[in-house]
Amino acid sequence: MTNRRLSPSSTSTRRAAGLLAGLALGAALLAGCSSEGASTDCGLDACTVTFDRGVEARASILGVEAKLVGVQDDQVTVEVAGERLSLTLGQQATEAGGFQVTLDSLTDQQVAVRVARNPNG
Repeated sequence: MTNRRLSPSSTSTRRAAGLLAGLALGAALLAGCSSEGASTDCGLDACTVTFDRGVEARASILGVEAKLVGVQDDQVTVEVAGERLSLTLGQQATEAGGFQVTLDSLTDQQVAVRVARNPNG
């Protein structure tokens, strides 16, 4: 009697590769974002949105819209998840629609805001 060693089937390998690709796509969709007049850097639970000043800047992130409303001196007004917030550098995170929002940086040309899912709900 001859024993043959079975090698993993190419079907199983293809299924595993397809599953991994599907998981990667799903993670990308969960963190998905789009923007106009802004750039985004997103993970699963947080995004940093860098708005261009002087244009109508907005971004769709983590299932909500964030937009730059205005800048006055060192105070930035943004709208996140339909709530208008006033932020300053160094200020603790402000709650808006289940998100924690902070002002990361402010220059003459750009405003960077971090929007993170609230870990407490």
